[in-house]
Amino acid sequence: MLLRVLGTAAGGGVPQWNCACPGCAGARRHPARRRLHDGLAVRSAHAGDWFLANATPDIAEQLESHPGLRPDAGRERTPVVRVVLTDAELDHTLGLFRLREASRIDIWCTPPVHRALTARLSLGEVLSPYTTLNWHELPLTGTASPADIGGLHLGAVPLSAKRPRYAADEPAHPAWSVALSIHDPATAKTALYAPALAAWSDRLTDAVAESDCVLIDGTFLTDDEPRRTGFSRRTASAMGHLPIDGPHGTARRLRGSGRQILYTHLNNSNPLVDPDDPAHERLAGLGLGVAADRTVVHL
Repeated sequence: MLLRVLGTAAGGGVPQWNCACPGCAGARRHPARRRLHDGLAVRSAHAGDWFLANATPDIAEQLESHPGLRPDAGRERTPVVRVVLTDAELDHTLGLFRLREASRIDIWCTPPVHRALTARLSLGEVLSPYTTLNWHELPLTGTASPADIGGLHLGAVPLSAKRPRYAADEPAHPAWSVALSIHDPATAKTALYAPALAAWSDRLTDAVAESDCVLIDGTFLTDDEPRRTGFSRRTASAMGHLPIDGPHGTARRLRGSGRQILYTHLNNSNPLVDPDDPAHERLAGLGLGVAADRTVVHL
């Protein structure tokens, strides 16, 4: 399996257009620190077709950043695009509108995400003059056979019932936000992608144990980070993101696992957006890392 990390930032990217915090200011001074919205491109170990995990507002720039994803003289100008969604948040779905030049877009998602995108964002109605949308239900792990996408087997691990703000009055459902479990039968390797994590569960513990590589929510380093930096009056966990550090943080659960663990979805307030921050060295001592844009993982 081949994973191309297209971006590693939380909503707004780094720098965020309306922000002059230390993280954003540092990214403006040092272009190498810039981060696009978090997302992945995934392909089987034996070539085959790519699919995207989430479609962000900067999806076109993300695709251009990887030569293997660009069109060339021997490839279709308007290819079929495959997208698997972890949730219905705008930062993970607005890129679908930018992919309208595709001849067809195949989309895998859970039922509440499908309803939000069609009933609230009118995705099908808006895009129908441009392209064809094919919808597929993303099965929950342990309840149905996994989806087969380009020779890879995909299932969803429910993470959160948190709805997007634009769909706040939609019915409750445990799979508004999910992690993607991606298994390559050719290599027997499994990757887990969980960019938004509100609470830890036994199902997630099992999914991590079954994975060779885990890319997981690193939005905030500490629980008080949003309050301390003036980003929000709420804590990180109250905003639906478990912090990395602290007694209830993800680092204590993931340290020393022997697996490749990479944090992604970093907010601009997170000290980890600075590659020289000492928190990087401390996490490395725990066997944990931070994904960078354009990272390539071979499994």
